[in-house]
Amino acid sequence: MADRLTQLQDALNLMADHFCNAVGVLQQCAPSSCFTSTQGAAIKDVQASTQEEYSQLFATLIARTAKDIDVLIDSLPSEDSTPALQVASLQRLEDEGQVAGQELAVIVAQGEALLSAIQAALADLALSQLGTHGGEERTSEGKQKEEVVKNRE
Repeated sequence: MADRLTQLQDALNLMADHFCNAVGVLQQCAPSSCFTSTQGAAIKDVQASTQEEYSQLFATLIARTAKDIDVLIDSLPSEDSTPALQVASLQRLEDEGQVAGQELAVIVAQGEALLSAIQAALADLALSQLGTHGGEERTSEGKQKEEVVKNRE
């Protein structure tokens, strides 16, 4: 909550900066008031295009910051969020965490059982290879095919 408020405060400060900079640039680019129209015609064209670019830039920045502020305001907890509702929500999350922990324990136990079975199969394979090493000559492909057949049974 405090982090969201800090973000909102920063966004509001950024919005104030954009407004302040926009006013400053508009004052800087504003055409001077001339009583004679002989000098100002060429300067007014250049200033008008520059002023239009700045106006577009600051309008975009202000609109984007306003959207960010709206999102931050919407993410704040509502007034309906009471301590009792927060406690109930935390209790629900804790219960879900316990259920997930129990499911994880079951899956880990299954994994350990599979690991034990694989280790036992590897031990049997090693013993059978040691026993058949003396007289029979089998290729490694034949051994692998026999193991696949044994595992399917």
